Formats: sequence, C-alpha cells, structure tokens
Amino acid sequence: MPASSTSLKQKPSVLTPIQLIYAGGTFGSYGRPLAPLDADVFLPALQQLLSEHNKTDNLPAISWLDNTLIKDSSQLTPNDFVHFYTLLLEAYAQGLRQFVLITGTDTLSYLGAFLAEAFAGSDICVVVTGSMRPLLDSEILQTYAIDANSDAWDNLSASLRLAAGGEPGVKISFGGEAWPAQTVQKIHSHDFMAFTGHMRAAYPANSYQKRLPAARLQHWIDDQLTLSASIQAHVEHASIYPIYCVPNSPDVLSAQLSALLEQPPSGIILLGFGAGNVPYSAGLADALSRAYEAGHMVVCASQCPFGGVSDSYAAGSWQYDYHVLAGGRLTIPAIYARLLWLLLRYDTPTRRRQRWTHTINQSDTAAKRNR
Repeated sequence: MPASSTSLKQKPSVLTPIQLIYAGGTFGSYGRPLAPLDADVFLPALQQLLSEHNKTDNLPAISWLDNTLIKDSSQLTPNDFVHFYTLLLEAYAQGLRQFVLITGTDTLSYLGAFLAEAFAGSDICVVVTGSMRPLLDSEILQTYAIDANSDAWDNLSASLRLAAGGEPGVKISFGGEAWPAQTVQKIHSHDFMAFTGHMRAAYPANSYQKRLPAARLQHWIDDQLTLSASIQAHVEHASIYPIYCVPNSPDVLSAQLSALLEQPPSGIILLGFGAGNVPYSAGLADALSRAYEAGHMVVCASQCPFGGVSDSYAAGSWQYDYHVLAGGRLTIPAIYARLLWLLLRYDTPTRRRQRWTHTINQSDTAAKRNR
C-alpha cells in the first residue's frame, strides 16, 4: 500500500480494547499428544474463558487481531518475523496502539527483540508472552478448562494488564516479570521462570516516545509503509549465521567463515569465549578481512549470558583490527535481531555498519550512566 493512500485514523481512547494476537506455541496446545489448536478453535475457547474470569480477575477488554501465521516457534524464519512486523504496522497505522502477542518460547526472545528494533522511535505498546505449559487442561476432554498447574493464565493476565498501561515499547512478560525485549533471553528449558532480562536498557528501548504528536506519528508510519516493499524483497535473501567457538584449532573457525563468503552480504555472529575472546590465526584474520570486503557484518558476542564483550584482553581485541564489530552488552537474540533488521532496512554494508556503530554507542553510553 502506498504511503500516500494511508491516513492515520483518530487516536483510540483509553477504552479501546487491547489487540490480542495468537501465533501458536505451547500456550495453545491441547490433546493427546499435545498439538497447537487452530485459531478458529482456540480463540473462541479463550474468549469464553476470559469472559468467565473477567469479573474476578478484572482483566482489560480485548479484541482479536486476525493472524494467519500459527506455527511452532522453533520453525519461525525471518519471513515470519516480517509477517508479524507487517501485521502490527498495519494495525498501528489504523490507530491501534496496544497489543499482546502470544507465541512459543523457543524464539520468543528473538521475535521480541526484532519487533523492538523495527518499531524504534514509535509510541506503540507491544507485550510478547507465552507459556511453558498449555493453557488448557488436556485431562478434561469434555470441555475447554484452564489447567490450574499451568503458567499460561498468569502470563496472559499479567501481559494484558501491562499492555493496558500503554507504556510505549516492546516488552516481554513472563513468570511474573517484564523487561524490555532486547534484554531478554531464555535461561531454562522447562522451568516456569524460563526467561530473564534487566531494566538497564538503552537503544531501542530509549527511542520510544511517550506519545507521538499526530503529525510525527503519521510521518513515522509513512516512512515505514514506504519501506515495506523493500523489506519484503530483502527478507528473501537475509540470513544470520552463527559461528560458535569451542576449543578447536583456529583453522576450523576460518574454514567455517570462509564457507560463508560466497553467500550474499549477511550477518555473522562470532560467539567467543568469555568477554569475546577468539583464538588467533593468520587464516582466520584473512577470512575476517575477506568477509568485510564481501559486505558481511561480523559481530563478536559472548557465550556468557551476562556481561557482554570487551576489548581489554589481547585474546579478543585482535579481531577488531579486522573489521569485526563488538556486540557490546547485547544478548545473542538482540544481536540477531539487530543484524536482521539492518539487513532489511538499509541497502548497503556501509550504512548498516554506520547504524550498528551508532546504536551500540548509544547502548554503551546508557550502560555507563546506569552503573
């Protein structure tokens, strides 16, 4: 849709229902064996349960945002991330502002971080949630009933209340806590407290506006709509490749990296030891230089869940002389999300690198202020 054909509708009032998006995952699974319910089955059941519990739980009003993409989150691809971005963008352009997205936990932190990057500078409010156990009790086959031993209802209730507050930004709500999306990572494979994050978030969290004036909001939306066709075209070839350091010969790393050099310009995450230490070899240094010349963005991240990377150790600092970008304190999902958005949003490797450096500098400055 051309930007000129879209005009912003009047801002919704605070009574406008929260738009609920169901995208599958454990949350909507049911039966023996467990399998995700189709939307036309699950959503009416969920709506009935919300109506029954509304009086006691005092939940905000909701409406459904139609979504055709329902799949296990481990199967999500960059194309799917763009689908959810487009779905939210079109609703936002029509004046809707508060959303709750239910998805699976495998890639929940990746999707949340991507949406945070994509909507930077707006005043949208998106809460992403899921569950470690299904909402519905599969032991009760005569009717749909909430599983009292599941975390799903509590996660949904908390997310709806958070979205009702309308604070701009993309957040992840899980296990009784909520964090800016780009700080979140999954730390447990089956515990209810499966995710963690922190509130010392810089960009893109600090780019969100409390409430954009109508003219600025229209300008933001027009810019995004104008880029939609380009983003759809770029996503067909956008790939992010991880290279994980283990105690091998550096020749293994150089061989892995060299194998990617014939691919279109992409994002490459080099997962180093500790503060980003990577074993040196002349072959790896040469491969990094060739990756840069081919237009790839190589970013060093830490395998550690907290702390990020540093150039204070010689074992890690050498790589930055060969055009590797530092991941700073970003999580692996956040690095993936930022690389993917840069590949979709900007046309040239130079502009992508400039934007990466700008956003990382913003993050580092904010981190120093928060110490």
